[in-house]
Amino acid sequence: MGVYEKFKYPGVNLKVAMEMGLKEDEYKNACDILGREPNYIELGVITAMWSEHCSYKSSKKHLKKFPTEAEWVVQGPGENAGIIEVDGDICACFKVESHNHPSYIEPYQGAATGVGGILRDVFTMGARPVCAMNSLRFGPLNNDESVHLLEGVVSGIAGYGNCFGVPTVGGEIYFHETYQKNPLVNAFALGLVDRDKIFYAKAEGKGNPIIYVGAKTGKDGIHGATMASEEFSEESESKRPNVQIGDPFKEKLLLEACLELMQTDYIVGIQDMGAAGLSSSSFEMASKSDTGVELDLEKVPVRETGMTPYEIMLSESQERMLLIAKKGYESKVKEIFDKWDLDAEVIGKVTDDGFVRLNWNGEEVANLPAKSLADDAPVYDRKYAEPENQSQIKNFDLSSVDDPGGYPAILARMLSNPNIASKKWVYRQYDHMVQTNTVFLPGSDSALLRVKGSNKGIAVSSDCNGRYCFVDPYEGGKAAVLESALNVAVSGARPKAVSDCLNFGNPEKEGVMWQFVRSTDGMSEACKILNTPVVSGNVSFYNETESKAILPTPTVVMVGVLDDINKRIPSFFNKRGSNIIVAGNFNPKIDASEYLYKIHNKLEGSVGEVDLKLGLRLIDFLAEAAEKGLILSAHDVSDGGLCVCLAEMCFHKGIGASIDISRDIRTDELLFGESMPLVLLEVDDLHLKGVENLLENNNILFEKLGKTNGDLLTIRHNGHLVIDEKVEAAAEVYNESLGELMQ
Repeated sequence: MGVYEKFKYPGVNLKVAMEMGLKEDEYKNACDILGREPNYIELGVITAMWSEHCSYKSSKKHLKKFPTEAEWVVQGPGENAGIIEVDGDICACFKVESHNHPSYIEPYQGAATGVGGILRDVFTMGARPVCAMNSLRFGPLNNDESVHLLEGVVSGIAGYGNCFGVPTVGGEIYFHETYQKNPLVNAFALGLVDRDKIFYAKAEGKGNPIIYVGAKTGKDGIHGATMASEEFSEESESKRPNVQIGDPFKEKLLLEACLELMQTDYIVGIQDMGAAGLSSSSFEMASKSDTGVELDLEKVPVRETGMTPYEIMLSESQERMLLIAKKGYESKVKEIFDKWDLDAEVIGKVTDDGFVRLNWNGEEVANLPAKSLADDAPVYDRKYAEPENQSQIKNFDLSSVDDPGGYPAILARMLSNPNIASKKWVYRQYDHMVQTNTVFLPGSDSALLRVKGSNKGIAVSSDCNGRYCFVDPYEGGKAAVLESALNVAVSGARPKAVSDCLNFGNPEKEGVMWQFVRSTDGMSEACKILNTPVVSGNVSFYNETESKAILPTPTVVMVGVLDDINKRIPSFFNKRGSNIIVAGNFNPKIDASEYLYKIHNKLEGSVGEVDLKLGLRLIDFLAEAAEKGLILSAHDVSDGGLCVCLAEMCFHKGIGASIDISRDIRTDELLFGESMPLVLLEVDDLHLKGVENLLENNNILFEKLGKTNGDLLTIRHNGHLVIDEKVEAAAEVYNESLGELMQ
């Protein structure tokens, strides 16, 4: 018997399949498709391709409800990234994706390779990456584990992005005990591409060569996709070999080589080797093109001796691409990659029989139908039901907590709260100015980038309030989309499209699946009303450790376009003596608020109905006000409520504010309660009447609260002075607290 005879079918039983992660019915389904038992290599490929991470088998049914089209959408879901028009032929290509489980096991490399993977998703479509962002979740910073994870993840993001040469321009971080042993690391990247230079993942043209390019294949990341499709347990730390190892310098070379190649007419299609590595890239390219491929695995460049076909197919080594070249241009392709000191080897050819055939030294060791594995994975209609305690969570009684008074001390506690405090300790580690496109620095409501060769700008914001999604997933899903849209809109930009990263617990549990369904229902409704289609994204299930699920966290990254970069609106007070106006739904409640969670240690209450039509009118108002130059600054009111939002606007230039509000409401609700949609506006006397008229024309309620002046933040409620703080002192608390905790 030859050394690879064991790979031939039959010979793999159900027990091995289940150990690899397949369910019994899935294994039987695979046997029915093949008409036989799969061999060991085939089973490994099937397990990876049918993992939750790759196949979306629990979410596919529900993702269909998202709107995905608009006149500015060039490419919706289904490719490596989504693409929208920015200015004529100039397009933005973007996506957000999770790297949660690897970042818990090995924080630095888990986060670094998350950044590397999302950058490849963008430049494999022909786009040069111009920015990166991240959305992070950790347990409270009162223990060494959380500090270690935050340090490692931030270092990994910085280490990869800074070396690669892409600015990390913003993001969000939130801390809650449910993320203690299951942090979330969601990485986003955006690139620019000309419409006629977009490339797709396709394997067309019988006989065309398949070329492997980039770094060599190692044993890192094997079965990474299946690891991301199961709950964590005490044994999870033993899975360190499943975490990939990144090399940002190699990725930079790969970027330049790919973009140079894309200026030629040598190639037909190109695909990143991401989750499931060579397996997913080869099967997906063949399936999309209704073709087949034949691979000679002994020709794959490897960095370790003795690697088997199984390991080569399932490795998730980084910085690798699979491309289909035009026949006869193999040497031309190789010349380009040789120049950039990268491997480029012909490892197979395109066929027309619909199968992926794997050879090893002339012997066929696997033979699988491409479309069945790539497109026909099991699709589950999971049962879902509202948890029994959900009504109790929503039924919050305001009288159950006292108004504590001592509001200056509470403001200090809120400003030092890591969920609100400045994230300067984090973003000072990122290079956010490389490429010189960054207009708004991290810490603003949204990132803002100039588009060279155009007057337009691109605004980006990442948001999700897990508290809201926990107490009411439907309204929480709406709120995630609307907050991200408002953060873009307060810069003056028009929100255009969404990339999402849907982080939830175990979908096999009815309560978790209910959270997912209701959250995505809310998101879909919001995207339809705001006219912001979903063009790309990712689902991350099984974010549970020892059966404790995370807060439902459907991260929304909103991308908007500002028609004239010179008409941008900053997030912070610009000058003294201007008017402060609050506009929108100014009906603050402490239900499900950061104040209730931080000060009273409660996570409960009703979010109330999120008024999306009012949100759309606010967005329209902000876009028109920016165009007419009516607003000095604007800030979305969110976590921490009015008082925190005012303080944040004061800090940037040390400009104080004097506020006077008469309203029959508890003072703690007025100061720290939350409601949406709501924005604060700074308007000078010259434009005050114009702003008021525009708000009235858009049917938006507003209230003049006071003036910017001096160096104090003072707030009076019904004639009583409740806040009287030096801006400089409050800013020090806000700016230094996170760094002090990390020490």
